[in-house]
Amino acid sequence: MATRILVSDPLAEQGIKILEAQKDFAVEMKVKLPPEELKKIIKDYDALIVRSATKVTADIISSADRLKIIGRAGVGIDNVDVEAASKRGIIVMNAPAGNTISTAEHTVSMILALSRNIPQAYSSMKEGKWDRKTFMGTELYGKTLGIVGLGRIGAEVAKRALSFKMKILGFDPYLSEEKAKKMDIELVDFNTLIKNSDYITVHTPLTSETKHIISKEEIKQMKKGVKIINCARGGIIDEEALNEGLESGNVGGAALDVYEKEPPTDSPLVKRPNVITTPHLGASTEEAQVNVAIDIAESVRDAMLDKGIRNAVNVPSVDAETLKNLQPYFNLGEKIGLLQSQLTEGNVNKVKVKYIGDVTEYDVTPITMSIVKGLLTPILHETINYMNALLIAKTRGIEVTESKTSEIMDFANAIAVTVETSKGKNLVMGSLFTKTDPRIIRINNFYVDLVPKGHLIYISNRDLPGVVGAIGTILGENKINIAGMTFGRIQPGGDAITVLNIDNKPDDDLIKKLKKTKNIKDVKTMKL
Repeated sequence: MATRILVSDPLAEQGIKILEAQKDFAVEMKVKLPPEELKKIIKDYDALIVRSATKVTADIISSADRLKIIGRAGVGIDNVDVEAASKRGIIVMNAPAGNTISTAEHTVSMILALSRNIPQAYSSMKEGKWDRKTFMGTELYGKTLGIVGLGRIGAEVAKRALSFKMKILGFDPYLSEEKAKKMDIELVDFNTLIKNSDYITVHTPLTSETKHIISKEEIKQMKKGVKIINCARGGIIDEEALNEGLESGNVGGAALDVYEKEPPTDSPLVKRPNVITTPHLGASTEEAQVNVAIDIAESVRDAMLDKGIRNAVNVPSVDAETLKNLQPYFNLGEKIGLLQSQLTEGNVNKVKVKYIGDVTEYDVTPITMSIVKGLLTPILHETINYMNALLIAKTRGIEVTESKTSEIMDFANAIAVTVETSKGKNLVMGSLFTKTDPRIIRINNFYVDLVPKGHLIYISNRDLPGVVGAIGTILGENKINIAGMTFGRIQPGGDAITVLNIDNKPDDDLIKKLKKTKNIKDVKTMKL
């Protein structure tokens, strides 16, 4: 029986030809399918390739009886229900590198256009005017460019900005200082970057941590006349705050390719003369569309021919039997990495993974991949996957090491992960209960019993009477239900931690109340 592949969004011809070259592949292109029609026919296909238009929902996936692969020709996978696909054993792949150069070049084009008022001068000339004074520009030479996020695209922007002899400040907690120096980038904290940059460009995914990372308070701290660029994701910059900053003159100009609502029909930013806007064109080059089509076609082809899995976002490349045995460890490893990413402060330099007990019987490299994926996910989001995690860590100057011991300690199996940063180190240890359920059993010197799931509140406190009661009272007054609670202490009356599983995300006011509570030293919110 032929392998049937459905392409439900337009895909560059070069990608289609790669698939059609396989004599056992039957490739069909059916674009703009209504959801009900896609749900009806998806049961007949082995692979599905989409771009951004097709929404691969849980409802559609529930009808995909023989589907093995979903390929996204691009970076973002927000139009694919990855969790639903994973539950049915469907591999989800993307093409994370294909649009890197196009987006970086578009960003630099926006910086240049903003500096020299090129769109405004062009429009003036078309109106028959010769107005040189109005469009006085500024040089990039000697100016400071702040780059928030130094992944593939941010790094390419930095290379191009250096050719203009700009000074580069970078904020990225997952880039080592040594690697940054080699790139001629000065790594700084976020506040230092926003206070000292003439231009600020953002290159992070949109997550709960990065949403409105630039808002009113940040804009108040910026240099007067700063220029802000966003070719990454709408929502990273608070558009209302940006508009107020432009109105007051604190922000001298902005260049936007992405928006909180697309198309931005009601946004006052589009009408501002000192704001350059383009309709989400970062990846809109012929080369980028060809690159992502080729990347996803090759990945789907190789996976269907059992030649290996590349750029999978929900599964490492292992055989089916090994996957069955290791899947609980992959889940545990990723949870440990996610927890480490939210505990860690400073720039990550080293990740040391120690495997203890029964787990040492396996090839642990795929588990290490899942740990590093979890660690890097909050900053890299959909651009990080199981297969590229170790490579990306290496390119960022993060040293990853593994060690094993078959000696069984307090648990039959355990994974201990130590992350060393420019500000210190953190240890997180996890284990499996009943061979499938992940638990965090140690955080630094504190032994705990934590279910790594959902929203968490992590509290550093003194082990004194009344602390737990005060925490419960504050949460109750704010209608936050506690699903689970674990404690860790070294000795009575000394330092301790309290970690709570809660049913919904706490707001900033609740966290402020907790921080002001007697004998509580610090509070963090986490999401696993």
